[in-house]
Amino acid sequence: MKRQFSFIPLAARIATFLLIGMPTAQAKQQCSAVMPPNPREYWSWRLIDGRKCWYEGKPMLSKSLLEWPVRISTQARPTEELASALIEKPSDPIGSEEWTPSRQNTFDALWRTRVEQR
Repeated sequence: MKRQFSFIPLAARIATFLLIGMPTAQAKQQCSAVMPPNPREYWSWRLIDGRKCWYEGKPMLSKSLLEWPVRISTQARPTEELASALIEKPSDPIGSEEWTPSRQNTFDALWRTRVEQR
């Protein structure tokens, strides 16, 4: 009798090996500027962006899995600054002083002086 070879068990074994060997997707860990004072787990650090990035876990974790937390700026954004600068604020007419040029600084006086010098 001839023995028949079944491909189904072979395919199942190959699929199992492939699934076991596939790396799982890992979420990025947030860096901390300092190590916690009383850590419950093992903490390590890597140099990221010129600073020590403390993280919970084993040493030599890939740098691609570490990130600094996003800082939210409390300063006004440039567009907000421009918008606030464009809004005219009402002035106090009582406290304002109008500048009037002296007789020497008027356009006519300056023009005459220039024409007479030629």
